[in-house]
Amino acid sequence: MKLKQSSAIVALCAASSCIRVANAKLSLIHDSSYQPRPSFSITRNVVFDLRGGASKKRGGRTASLYSNSSDKKATKTATGKKKVQAHKEEKNSAVSDTFSKYKAILPVTRAYITMVGAVTLLGLVLGDELSQGLLALDPIRVMYGLELWRPFTAACFLGPPSIGWLMNAYYLFEYGSSLERAFGTAQHLVFILLQVAFLSLFSAFFGQPFFAQSVITSMLHVLSRSMPNQQVKWLIFTVPYWTLPYGLMASDVLQAGNAAAALPHVLGILSGHLYYFHKKVWPRMDGGEDWLVPPAFLTRIVEGGDRSKAKDSISIALKTRKKGKGKKLGS
Repeated sequence: MKLKQSSAIVALCAASSCIRVANAKLSLIHDSSYQPRPSFSITRNVVFDLRGGASKKRGGRTASLYSNSSDKKATKTATGKKKVQAHKEEKNSAVSDTFSKYKAILPVTRAYITMVGAVTLLGLVLGDELSQGLLALDPIRVMYGLELWRPFTAACFLGPPSIGWLMNAYYLFEYGSSLERAFGTAQHLVFILLQVAFLSLFSAFFGQPFFAQSVITSMLHVLSRSMPNQQVKWLIFTVPYWTLPYGLMASDVLQAGNAAAALPHVLGILSGHLYYFHKKVWPRMDGGEDWLVPPAFLTRIVEGGDRSKAKDSISIALKTRKKGKGKKLGS
């Protein structure tokens, strides 16, 4: 009996101690200062680290398995280097575009501009002194030494590369293309050859070693005489077309600060007017005849037989057509 009572007392004591421990834990949990012991738990980052997945970087950027890299693959290889074929395609497109523009220039104007570039490059290689001795117009060497290239090199040399050189080359392209488009390739070739002949005589008389600027002024003079009263814009002024050669001469004189700069322009106006008079004015007079028509063989060589035949057929058709009153539309 005593043993049963003692065991019951022990059980009651144990139960009361368990209740106290439980109450103490609950009070500690409700207390904000209580911090539980750190326990081992497998988080998401731990799982990613264990399996080698993507994790957050220091810079705030995350790696993406679906990032768009198609633009880089278009011009780069797997190693990150630029494709050789892509660079070649860009280079070939630029070169082919430039070559196509060069081929689009009219034939005589293209040949003249090519000669200007070749003579300029030769002048750079030789230097000022040697280029003056080899390329300049020298009547004695032309007549007695048979150095027949000098009139042509004197007509093509614009000086060393500079802003003035670029402007003169642009004028040569613009005015030459306009004349060749208006007169035809064969007639423009006759014009260039006559200008070289006239200006060789004038430059030899006045002691001018080069006359490429005079050729440009002669082109502009012939164009301006073809439509003299047309209003064009020059700098900030609106002037008649026939005044442009004189305006170009005045601007060069002001830039050089010397009246001698007007001489090449005066020679160009004189030689251009000789051509224009015998081509446009003299045939309109009584008994006048156009002496500057290109020969038939030159037209066939330069323009081709098909073009000359087409022009002849068109001119014959226009001359032989019957003139009538015509008919109204719908009748």
